[in-house]
Amino acid sequence: MGSDEVWFTIDDQRASLADVLEGLTPAQWTSTSLCDGWQVRHVAAHLTHSHMAPPRMVLEALKSGFRFDPMIRRLALEDDRSQPEIVAAMRAMVGSRKRIVGTVALDPLTDLLVHGQDIAVPLGLDRPVPTAAAVASANHLWRMRFPMHPAATVKGVRLIATDADFAAGRGREINAPIRDILMVLTGRRAVPDEANAHRGA
Repeated sequence: MGSDEVWFTIDDQRASLADVLEGLTPAQWTSTSLCDGWQVRHVAAHLTHSHMAPPRMVLEALKSGFRFDPMIRRLALEDDRSQPEIVAAMRAMVGSRKRIVGTVALDPLTDLLVHGQDIAVPLGLDRPVPTAAAVASANHLWRMRFPMHPAATVKGVRLIATDADFAAGRGREINAPIRDILMVLTGRRAVPDEANAHRGA
């Protein structure tokens, strides 16, 4: 995907997810997400933090001892904005190409695709992922070394998308839709056991 296509997809994902979030009931807004210890509202808030002003980002990093994961978790759990405020913040991000220093456009894209599932799956909502974007994100995740290193944690398997042009890894073959592969690469779903896989070369 070219840069313009990536950002167009980011805008589309932000707008559509804002629509979903706006329509949630209070019970859904505070229900458990796929992110450990996070409610749906925490995931939604986290997705708006990429537009945090750099000076505040430095301050927050300092508060967390420059430890990335604890900072991200603390910011999400401490965000007390209301549902309308978070929805409005996400809508305001549409059209912007602002991103955290040191990241690339595929980072917010991947965040939106994966966290969209973190919200939708527990709520029983079907949130399809655009194929080209999902493939780009899966390839990005496979090359990633920080803050995650999926290639090091998903070992002994070859992941093959059944509905997209994506394959990575070596070992027994895991054939699954690209949306499920994204969830495996980000630790949301376990690698299927031997009974559900084919032996690869």
